[in-house]
Amino acid sequence: MNRDEQNKAPISKQTLNRMPAYLLYLKNLDLQERQSISASAIASDLNLNEIQVRKDLAAVSSSGGKPRKGFDIHMLIEDIKAYLGYDDVNNAVIAGAGKLGQALLCYDGFSEYGLNILAAFDSDPAVIHQSVNAKMVYPIEKMPEICHLLNIQIGIITVPAAYAQLVCDQFVKSGIRAIWNFAPVLLNVPQDILVQNENMAVSLAILSKHLSVKLKKND
Repeated sequence: MNRDEQNKAPISKQTLNRMPAYLLYLKNLDLQERQSISASAIASDLNLNEIQVRKDLAAVSSSGGKPRKGFDIHMLIEDIKAYLGYDDVNNAVIAGAGKLGQALLCYDGFSEYGLNILAAFDSDPAVIHQSVNAKMVYPIEKMPEICHLLNIQIGIITVPAAYAQLVCDQFVKSGIRAIWNFAPVLLNVPQDILVQNENMAVSLAILSKHLSVKLKKND
């Protein structure tokens, strides 16, 4: 199966959501020390089920792995990048894994519009390294590394207003080209950065005003 055919093969949502963790793990291996790795070794290091890992990697690997040798690490990295759509602009991450951030992580409807939220970032030790809807929450310090690794170009801000500009600046430094901002604050960004603001309080106020006008007309 070539890579184009492989990318069309359906895999489960859970498998797709584990791919960024596999990619980050593989990229951190010392390729000078080893050229291949087994599914059992990956499963052990990531505390995952070996059969699950083997099935996950078989779904995206162009080589399928070799007996007693495992997967070629470099080839597997490229296969996972290809499957995740490394060159696509619709992979996104969230900054802020509070209630709103977690709600967005749990919403599966984004995939219908080609948006894949792959991970989240936060500074709260209570949520860091936790999984939300099978998507990992990483320390905020990991943002540049992971965004560059996954070629993320869309960032979603769900932090309090006081921290929104700081997160925005970190997004820009991490290569983000478009920002979906849920914080009630206007962001200062370079001219080539796209920003879509979502102020829910303003939207509710507008809806309330329209309702008030409608009710007065009906009186």
